[in-house]
Amino acid sequence: MKALKDILYKVSLTSTIGDMEVGVSDIVFDSRKVGSGSVFVAVAGTQVDGHSFISTALEKGAKAIVCEKLPESLQEGITYVQVLNSAKALGIMASNYYENPSEKLKLVAVTGTNGKTTTVTLLYQLFIEMGYKTGLLSTVENRINDQVVPATHTTPDALSIQVMLKRMVEEGCTHCFMEASSHAIVQERMAGLHLAGAVFTNITHDHLDYHGSFDEYIKAKKKLFDELPKDAFALVNADDKRGPVMLQNTKAQGLTFGLKYPGDFKAKILSNTIDGLELDINNRQIWFRLIGQFNAYNLLGVYATAVLLGEDEEEVLMQLSKVEGAQGRFDKISLYGITAIVDYAHTPDALENVLKTIQGVRTGGEQVLTVVGCGGNRDRTKRPVMAKIATQLSDKVILTSDNPRDEEPMAILREMEAGVNPVDMKRTLIIEDRREAIKTAVLMAKKGDIILIAGKGHETYQEIKGVKHPFDDRQVVREMLHLMNKN
Repeated sequence: MKALKDILYKVSLTSTIGDMEVGVSDIVFDSRKVGSGSVFVAVAGTQVDGHSFISTALEKGAKAIVCEKLPESLQEGITYVQVLNSAKALGIMASNYYENPSEKLKLVAVTGTNGKTTTVTLLYQLFIEMGYKTGLLSTVENRINDQVVPATHTTPDALSIQVMLKRMVEEGCTHCFMEASSHAIVQERMAGLHLAGAVFTNITHDHLDYHGSFDEYIKAKKKLFDELPKDAFALVNADDKRGPVMLQNTKAQGLTFGLKYPGDFKAKILSNTIDGLELDINNRQIWFRLIGQFNAYNLLGVYATAVLLGEDEEEVLMQLSKVEGAQGRFDKISLYGITAIVDYAHTPDALENVLKTIQGVRTGGEQVLTVVGCGGNRDRTKRPVMAKIATQLSDKVILTSDNPRDEEPMAILREMEAGVNPVDMKRTLIIEDRREAIKTAVLMAKKGDIILIAGKGHETYQEIKGVKHPFDDRQVVREMLHLMNKN
């Protein structure tokens, strides 16, 4: 049991009613998880408003309520705390409750439209290689040293983050690298965290269905840097025109990295093939297993982050040359003379980057066949753009279902089709069934050809009408390549 007043330290209070010394057994923001002695934090979420469940929380035994709007009738013997922002209060309270674990390790957050997962995964792999006990919070998976904890969101809720960080500290972790999505930043899931640094990869068209406009999306990313402490570093991509914007108003030490413009950390691509990259980083030539210009940025950002965390430059480069990247990010599968690449690219910019990377490593007359879809219940404006990019940068394209969620798959595909130039239609197929689409691409491919399967990457399911059906692009393409070879 901890005194309520102690876990409210640094929370912006509007008013209090009742005993602030009351002992609470845990912090809860989901009324279904309330138990005897809980403090219930009423958060106004995107789907439901926690204030509607205050009475339910009290019935289940909550001893205290933290909310933005006080209920009309107050129950005797209950402590009520009115705050300016419940979501922010939740993060700060959780940090206090779990003894501020982010202050006991070096926590770095990575934000941007593309490259977040690869960057944090590379950082995790690098620091493990260098002998550190390290934590990871990513879209693909969460890790505490070598223990895997399944991921459900790009950034977990504020309470779960603190629980994970507390476990990391208990397991002896000295570092943790986490993705910070724009949703999480706006929803105050980063509240209560003490960051050693933050990294900005890039920003392009995404999540406008949630943020409403590109300006609001930029502001969401910038908020992370605006709230950094003085003792942190703020590392941004100088080649992205919004990079310098992120450094405006930050109290942290601002630094830049890039391939084109002058920066604190510079790199140059010396060689880019289907087998890897050779880079000149700060006048040192190193070969890496990852492929493509976008990975040159990721590798440079990782190198810069490690150096800013106090690591030796030579050691960083030596160990970084061994790492392999994240699952579902330019995953290369080569069988029977055909190369399949599975990538999470689900934004126009990410798809263009992957396809331009493939174009850059082509050696002869091989075809590029792209299988791509767009998710349902998400930003519809990018659907025709994705299809247009695919057809312009591929020899053949199959438009197929991604995660249609609650939408009709063919309706999504028709919206994608609208972006295809009439002259490119003869090279474009529409196959709703994703398995059949991948099978068709394999049957169309000849030795030496490259098949890109884009949009789902690491995901092992396909979400249709609220049901997640088992589906792994990597597994399916391997199966089809084996099947084709037998025939």
